[in-house]
Amino acid sequence: MSIKFRLTVMSFLQFFVWGAWLITIGTYCFNAKGWTGAEFGAIFSTLGLSSLFMPAITGIIADKWLNAEKLYGILHILYGIILIYVPKVDDPNVLYYVIFGAMICYMPTISLSNSIAYTILKNNDYDVVKVFPPIRVWGTVGFIAAMWLTNIFSSPNPPSFLHDFGLSVGNGIATLLDSPVTANQFYFAAFFAIVLGIYSFTLPKCPPQRLISKDASFTEQLGLNAFKLFSNSKMALFLLFSMFLGAALQLTNMYGDAYLNDFKNFPEYKDSIVVSSSTIIMSISQISETVFILAIPFFLKRFGIKQVMLFSMIAWVLRFGLFAYGDPAGGLWMIILSCIVYGMAFDFFNISGSLFVETTTDSSIRSSAQGLFMMMTNGVGAFLGSYLSGIVIDNYYTQNGIKDWHTIWIAFSSYALIIGVAFAIFFKHKHNPSELEQVKH
Repeated sequence: MSIKFRLTVMSFLQFFVWGAWLITIGTYCFNAKGWTGAEFGAIFSTLGLSSLFMPAITGIIADKWLNAEKLYGILHILYGIILIYVPKVDDPNVLYYVIFGAMICYMPTISLSNSIAYTILKNNDYDVVKVFPPIRVWGTVGFIAAMWLTNIFSSPNPPSFLHDFGLSVGNGIATLLDSPVTANQFYFAAFFAIVLGIYSFTLPKCPPQRLISKDASFTEQLGLNAFKLFSNSKMALFLLFSMFLGAALQLTNMYGDAYLNDFKNFPEYKDSIVVSSSTIIMSISQISETVFILAIPFFLKRFGIKQVMLFSMIAWVLRFGLFAYGDPAGGLWMIILSCIVYGMAFDFFNISGSLFVETTTDSSIRSSAQGLFMMMTNGVGAFLGSYLSGIVIDNYYTQNGIKDWHTIWIAFSSYALIIGVAFAIFFKHKHNPSELEQVKH
């Protein structure tokens, strides 16, 4: 097999083992377990919490002591073993620590997979800038494929076309595993995570790169020297807004599938495609990502970094607002459009924000600065958004166990609007077409 194909398999499985449960765990916690929003919010917040420290720690390990592909394989095997235990847990407080353990293993593998791909491609004289993006896009395809399989095979009411072929696969697997049908998502993820872990040991060796000097202080090794960026008012403001928007980045991943699934409580919608294929509907969001990623170079060149980040914030307002007014009948187009704008909402800020850091920080701390940006968005922001949203939903938008999804999405949309307006007013950054050229060199 060619190197590119082997890395494509790695990229596909990397996000397959996440997509199998990330979007549907909300439905599992609310419907199968009957837990509260605060309990689920705490569980989901472990994604952000683990992102605060694990990438830095595994980076040091891979840099100093252990081949990256071996560390990557060990983490995925541990991740898979932990996921096997998830369906056995009936206490949300216990599941918090179980998912936290899984995320401690999984979250650092995202950056490790990129490092492994870069190293192997460079060692085989490939043009990384040209070859890596087509490999990475298969990660998004893997995420989508996992969502579809989860929807088809793990739903308590598999789509009608399965019955048309006499394949009640979802119920069959449930009987085989002797577990609730909706728990199968974790078994799917666990099996392929262990497969990926074993597969990674067959990849070309990626020995420690020693990108960090042996003489570097412990503070420098952890990337903590990048915190001096907070002394720059412009960068401090950018990082603050990154944290605020980071709080919104995972909200539809948390609640989107549960929201669509709850339409089953309305007699006129219970047999709709939105209910039977909620996860497939949500996967349009990831399909949209692949399109908007390709459009980013045009938007950046034409409008500049700040405007592209503003487009992202406007897209978040639409993402939540369209969900608020959509329904499986006359409002189905709103749900579909909400999924389409997700690609702009999610990718435009992450990529343009990363480029802002790349073009405005000194080369000596640029890697640390990128880590700080990711920590503020996917770490601090995601943790606060996940944890606090559950509490807010429980206290203000839930009565007798029924969630007022319309008002919930309006609240989220209003939050994104406030952040967007404040960003437009207070964050000063002029578009300079030449600033993007330095990224190429």
